[in-house]
Amino acid sequence: MNSLFLYADAPGDAPEGNKLLKATEWLRRVNKQADDPLRVLGKLIENCMEVVTSAGDWNHEQSEADKVRVQEILAQHNLQYIRGGNVVGALGVPSRTLDTMLRDFDFAAVDHEFERALGNVESEPREAVSAASNILESLCKAYIAEMGLPLPQRQDLKPLWELVRKDLGFDPGAIADRDLQTILTGLFAVVEGIGALRTHASSAHGSGTVQYRLEGRHARLAIHSAHTVAIFLLETWQKKRRSDSSAPWPR
Repeated sequence: MNSLFLYADAPGDAPEGNKLLKATEWLRRVNKQADDPLRVLGKLIENCMEVVTSAGDWNHEQSEADKVRVQEILAQHNLQYIRGGNVVGALGVPSRTLDTMLRDFDFAAVDHEFERALGNVESEPREAVSAASNILESLCKAYIAEMGLPLPQRQDLKPLWELVRKDLGFDPGAIADRDLQTILTGLFAVVEGIGALRTHASSAHGSGTVQYRLEGRHARLAIHSAHTVAIFLLETWQKKRRSDSSAPWPR
């Protein structure tokens, strides 16, 4: 336990007492003394939330149940865990699960989630960028689950998007219209850029040696770009549902 709290940069030396007393006292200290208490909390629960187990592992069911329970507790306080050891506030908490929303193709709800991301772009541009990327990741995961595709080993935006776009037939080389080729190629670059910006400059991965000076206009660019990608992907997914053919886009 001492190693875990020290890894999370909890302030001070280890308190005395058993594990319960030690953890309680250290968390109180984190809340009062840490510059960023939520960052410390995120690192404390990082291993619990990101450990990967398969259905055959002896601790698989308990591990999954623990993740759900932690998310439920965080949601009660208008918080959410984001991969990379981060706990964020209301900006990252959807009104209902993105998985359900996306499976229902509720376009108004998708718009609402992006509006939520736009809500604090001036005060929290890093979190806004993170939220935009999270929406695209959730969209890709919902598609992968419905299609029964195997999840990639790395489950951040770029590998998820690569799997989804190939399954949907997003191949510029298969399109005769050069203008559409250019647009679709640009779409790929947009997705890669949003994922990279989240990694390098958003709140999702902390601060690196190079500091990005994100402004509201940068966050708005990322959010509006992600919204365009999301709607196009949903419309293409909807078309695929209605068609018996799996011909590449566009037909």
